[in-house]
Amino acid sequence: MKSEVRDLRRRMYGALALTVYIGAILVANILSANIGLVPVGFGLLVSAGTYAAGFALLSRDFVHTYLGVRGVLAGITIGLALSWFLATPALAMASAVAFLVAEVADMLVFLWIRPRGFVRAALVSNCVSAPVDTVLFLWIAGFPLMFESIVGQMVGKILWATIVPLAFYVGVRAVARSRTFAQPEESDALT
Repeated sequence: MKSEVRDLRRRMYGALALTVYIGAILVANILSANIGLVPVGFGLLVSAGTYAAGFALLSRDFVHTYLGVRGVLAGITIGLALSWFLATPALAMASAVAFLVAEVADMLVFLWIRPRGFVRAALVSNCVSAPVDTVLFLWIAGFPLMFESIVGQMVGKILWATIVPLAFYVGVRAVARSRTFAQPEESDALT
């Protein structure tokens, strides 16, 4: 019975992660297609969809954890198919190439480091895949490859869309664990 509940919970988390992943891909491509490059401060530029793209990198690690490589590839396929119609075909193609190459880099690093913990694996794999995704996407989509746009993308993807959400995840997980351990035993609650 416990294994059935655990499997159901895993599938539900997987479905949620896949939905977030597809949505992040779609939002990133729509924003980039319709707005282009935007300033983020300190003289840096990012494509308008950078934060969503960075969130896609992190949500991909959750999809990978719950649904495996097939789930990730399904997410990329669905997200890019929707982007083809809702953004622009050229942007969807740039996104497809960048996501697929970055996914291979991410997956290799994530699988290698995953035994040492999810957070560490997600952080390191995103630090490897974000530059790959950034350079390929900007180049293929026709955005300028300049210091300001590349560094801006790294700040958006690694700091704001990876480190901050991972810190939030760690904090929520710590609170949940502390509450679980703080619950009185059933025998204690009855006395």
